[in-house]
Amino acid sequence: MKTAAYAAQSAESDLGPIEIERRQVGDDDVQIDIEYCGVCHSDIHTAHNDWGGTVYPVVPGHEIVGRVTAVGNNVKKFKEGDLVGVGCMVDSCQSCSACDDHLEQYCENGAVMTYGSDDPILGGRTHGGYSGDIVVDQKFVLTVSENLDTKAVAPLLCAGITTYSPLRQWNVSKGDKVGVVGLGGLGHMGVKLANAMGAEVVMITTSPEKGADAKRLGASEVLVSKDEDAMKQHMGSFDFILNTVPVGHDLNPYVGLLKRDATMVLVGALDPLPDLHGAGLILGRKRIAGSLIGGIKETQEMLDFCAEHDIVSDVEMIDIQDINHAYKRVMDSDVKYRFVIDMKSLKS
Repeated sequence: MKTAAYAAQSAESDLGPIEIERRQVGDDDVQIDIEYCGVCHSDIHTAHNDWGGTVYPVVPGHEIVGRVTAVGNNVKKFKEGDLVGVGCMVDSCQSCSACDDHLEQYCENGAVMTYGSDDPILGGRTHGGYSGDIVVDQKFVLTVSENLDTKAVAPLLCAGITTYSPLRQWNVSKGDKVGVVGLGGLGHMGVKLANAMGAEVVMITTSPEKGADAKRLGASEVLVSKDEDAMKQHMGSFDFILNTVPVGHDLNPYVGLLKRDATMVLVGALDPLPDLHGAGLILGRKRIAGSLIGGIKETQEMLDFCAEHDIVSDVEMIDIQDINHAYKRVMDSDVKYRFVIDMKSLKS
């Protein structure tokens, strides 16, 4: 099946229209008419080949919300017209220890990502949500509540689960003092989710001007990390820190904020990190860990939690024809806090 899409043809080119092939609906498949697709910084890194290995043309997009238009013979959970989502993965081996533990994102044989992975059915590479429709195995399709603002649900499929998963895995609960480092697409979701879990949320930022917005999102306090006196007052007081900064940076000041036996989890920085002083960890039995999205079971749990607490992302809507300008604005940190593409614009 042919469908319209937007793709990058090279690391230097703007994204533009393309026609791509989608597989026929198999017995275990769900076909989805895409209504909204979020714009993640990972889309930009992939389009620009910042991480290497991009095969062109590439159709980004892994924050997908839409309506079911067809289902295969074995599909019982979904029916035509259902509101559904697709996140960062569309398949995995389903047989390794990670998949057995509902942690498909750590599939030992390599999860099939929504875009940029080897396509095991059609060959070539998988193509993402900057497109008219998509066909996905039912195991990787998520139920979306009709009660939420549908367009603002899309970023939950990446930014939402990326921040929800570590908060859950490290058992953040009512009364915990939780720091969220960095107020961007990930950080704003971390504040909202930790607040809904009952934590006392402190926004940790280098930018004092972000304070008012952080409090609107659910932070009880703002800690400016460049303020040495303020940092000293918070030393050894945090039960958990969620670090969303997307580039390499000095972790030592944040380690000092942790209580004994507390953990800071990195979800954004894929770059090399500057020297870490071992004493900061050893003298308080502190931990630094990492976390990558979440499995399908946990992602559904996150969507249900957000429906229960009426949590969505703060979004700015764009047409697909404006995607290149949106990329520039994301790179300039000029969006609060996620762009979402209205995919009706592709059909016009």
